[in-house]
Amino acid sequence: MSQEFSRTRRIGELLQRELAQLIQEDLKDPRIRLITVSHVDVAPDLRQAKVYVTFFHGEVDSQEQLKILNRASGFLQRSLSQRVSLRVTPYLQFVYDHSIERGRYLSALIDEAIKKIQVLK
Repeated sequence: MSQEFSRTRRIGELLQRELAQLIQEDLKDPRIRLITVSHVDVAPDLRQAKVYVTFFHGEVDSQEQLKILNRASGFLQRSLSQRVSLRVTPYLQFVYDHSIERGRYLSALIDEAIKKIQVLK
């Protein structure tokens, strides 16, 4: 079981690096800008991969950019198959990664709690 997990994790890391490069270099849609591929979860059978992405310009355009990325998933999958040597290139599903926003929210809560503690002293 741990060997399978290790394999899917390594493949996810490989796909993350390759997809980040493909999106920046080969995806020529001007609506796609400043995207980071933060993580890739690969299914144990290697047939599907969830690609978690973040955008640096706010959430206003995030849904539209996700639609564009998901429409381009076939192109990206074909490009991946030419760059990496896998028996099956996984189907790509792009998902917005909320972890940065959650981190900022938690950081703000911690800062607020520290200020309240300092006021009480």
